[in-house]
Amino acid sequence: MKARIEELRENLAKVEEQIQGALRLASRNREEVTLVVVTKTYPVEDLLALYELGVRNFGENRDQEGSLKAPQLPSDTHWHFQGQIQSRKIPSLVQWADSIHSLDSLEHAAKFEKLPNSEKLNYFVQINLEEGADHRGGVSVNEVGSFLESCTLPITGAMVVAPLGSDPVVAFSKVKKIADEHGLKEISMGMSGDFEAALVAGATHIRVGSSILGSRSLLA
Repeated sequence: MKARIEELRENLAKVEEQIQGALRLASRNREEVTLVVVTKTYPVEDLLALYELGVRNFGENRDQEGSLKAPQLPSDTHWHFQGQIQSRKIPSLVQWADSIHSLDSLEHAAKFEKLPNSEKLNYFVQINLEEGADHRGGVSVNEVGSFLESCTLPITGAMVVAPLGSDPVVAFSKVKKIADEHGLKEISMGMSGDFEAALVAGATHIRVGSSILGSRSLLA
C-alpha cells in the first residue's frame, strides 16, 4: 500500500504541475479551479489514500459505486456524479452526491426537486455539442436556453465532454461562451487528455481519472 500511495502522490503532483502551467497561460488563479478525481472502477483504498494526500473532490459515473464508496470516506468529502442519470437511481443519488454534472432532462429535474435535501445539491446542465449524437446525453446547444428557462432546479453550471475527434480548444471555448451567455458561473470540462485546454478556455471543474490513478484496463 505504501508503494501505491507514493505512486498516487507522484501522479497527483504531475497533474498539479500541469494545472498550474495552464492557469499561468490563462492568467488565472488556482483557487478558481476544482480538481475532481474520477474514481470509477478503482477500489476505496485508493480513495482513502488520495484523501490522505489532500484530495476532497471525487467523481463517480455510477450510482452503484458512489453509494458504496461515499459512506467509507470522511464527511468533508465532496462527491460529484457525472454519469448518465437513470430515473430509478435519483433517490439514491440525492443521498450521497453533492454535485450533479449531467442533468439533461426536465423529467429528471422534476424528480430531483421532489426529494428531500435536493435543494442542497449543485446542478450542472450537460451540453451535447454533437448534433444527432443523442446516445452521448446532454442538451443540444440550441435548446440550452429553453431548458434553463423551464428547469426549476437551481442550475449553477454547465458540463461537457469534448466530442471525439474534435479540437478540444474549439469545443471548450464554445461551452465557455454558452455558459457566459446564460450566467452559469461554473464550467465542468476537461479530462485526463485535455484538461489543460479546458483550463485555458475557462473551466472551473476538471474531471481527471487515469492521469492520477493509472490505466483503468488494469484495474477494472
